[in-house]
Amino acid sequence: MRTIVLMTLVLFQVCFIKGQTSLKEINLEKGEYNVGFKHYTRIDSTRIYQIENNFDNQLINRPIPISIWYPTKTKSSEFNQLSVLDYLKILKEEEESKNLPNELLLDWFPDLGDTPQNRAHLSEKVNALSDAVFLEGKFPVVVYAPSYQASSIENFALFEYLASNGFIVISSPSRGTDTRWLEGGTSKDMETQSRDIEFLIKEIHKYENIDFDRIALMGFSFGGLANAITVMKNKTISAVVSLDGTERYNYSVLEKSPYFNLDRFDIPYVHFAQKDIPEDVLTSDNIPAELNYKFQLYDSLKYSDVYSYKFHDLTHSYFGTIGVLFAYRDKRQDKSDEKIMASYKLLSKYALQFLNANLKNDEKARKFIENGPHENNISENLVSKKMKKPITKEFDYKDFKDLALNHGYKDLIPLYQKSLSKYPSLKLEEGMLNNLGLRLSFNAGMLEKGINVFLLAVHIYPNSANLYDSLALAYLYNNDVKNAITNYRKSLELNPENQNAIDKLKELEE
Repeated sequence: MRTIVLMTLVLFQVCFIKGQTSLKEINLEKGEYNVGFKHYTRIDSTRIYQIENNFDNQLINRPIPISIWYPTKTKSSEFNQLSVLDYLKILKEEEESKNLPNELLLDWFPDLGDTPQNRAHLSEKVNALSDAVFLEGKFPVVVYAPSYQASSIENFALFEYLASNGFIVISSPSRGTDTRWLEGGTSKDMETQSRDIEFLIKEIHKYENIDFDRIALMGFSFGGLANAITVMKNKTISAVVSLDGTERYNYSVLEKSPYFNLDRFDIPYVHFAQKDIPEDVLTSDNIPAELNYKFQLYDSLKYSDVYSYKFHDLTHSYFGTIGVLFAYRDKRQDKSDEKIMASYKLLSKYALQFLNANLKNDEKARKFIENGPHENNISENLVSKKMKKPITKEFDYKDFKDLALNHGYKDLIPLYQKSLSKYPSLKLEEGMLNNLGLRLSFNAGMLEKGINVFLLAVHIYPNSANLYDSLALAYLYNNDVKNAITNYRKSLELNPENQNAIDKLKELEE
């Protein structure tokens, strides 16, 4: 797969020798479920796109090819078991070369290569069963963002592994704003991929088998950068997995987004990084040495559990299934195929445990993630870890408003008291509460919620004539004359010069 066309491109695509690997040797042990797979295309009518290989310059609504892996009880004898070639046919489609003969496929895409070893991969059977029936129940979902201009299926072995362990994985290809081609890793490219990710977040709501309270993002390379900005725009995400994401290497692109806001990145985040680049490669390829140690996003995040793992036998390309199976090896720095496959398996295990901990609240998995490698009987020659815990975030009016919304604006007084005991500095300004109560009261279907806000407000500010006046108005709007009179009287008691209360009481009592 294409991975990245940024300042770090040279890290990942030096070609010397072909690898010899297989899915069987990677040996990702299947979980308790069989795996179903579907591939289809949706249309985003809000954006325009051009398929260059049609050679007609026609503009169409943006197509979003979608691949989805999911748990199923269907047996392989009942449905078609896919092969690696079936996945690469999806690659052809997403690369807009669907009419390309299969025998030319490996030669056509330079990231694959027509070698005996690669030809042998095509017939390998995978675990996924085409169009199998979804297993009943609610499952957490992983929304995947591929590497630079890569296919939705680039990490298919990992996706099958997660689905067999009770996750649904959904992915779409990485493509440019106007055509298949990205501009070179710009902030525009990042925003385009982020919008595709948001399209998938919307798409999952069409599936009754998905638990919408348990959504994680996962991305490889440029996909990790797009995921980082997506988290800053969306509050529905529970965790983020980055497979050597370029938010580590190209933090400046992230900062250019108008949505950049580190305070909104407050969920668990794990970054799995490639091995240190040898000094001779840094020198010969003119790569900044700081790429081995600088990680500004990790250093800058304050309000989330943050984990960073470095895999000492993996260079960048091997964080994806296609890379492990097909990519050329750089003999200056790449490890043996055996070590690459073993580390990819270990990477997959860590990703699963992180997701189990944060989407399934699995304490055993949480302990695995919190442990150092040696505590999990893993050699630190394979992987090293660092982590940091979040600092306590200041809880303010906006946070309480979001909390109240999630509670349907019910039981606000005990909710406020509980919040105040946890966050003693919490201050809800009188004017803000009055404004929120009025907005809710005169919004269709939200009058009761507005009244609840006013009841909280007069609880906090019992001497505010203005709040009682507003509460009375809300009751009056609800045709509750008795409570309207009671609260107008209370307002007048606190402020005898409240002419509005005088007029309303005269009108109501007549």
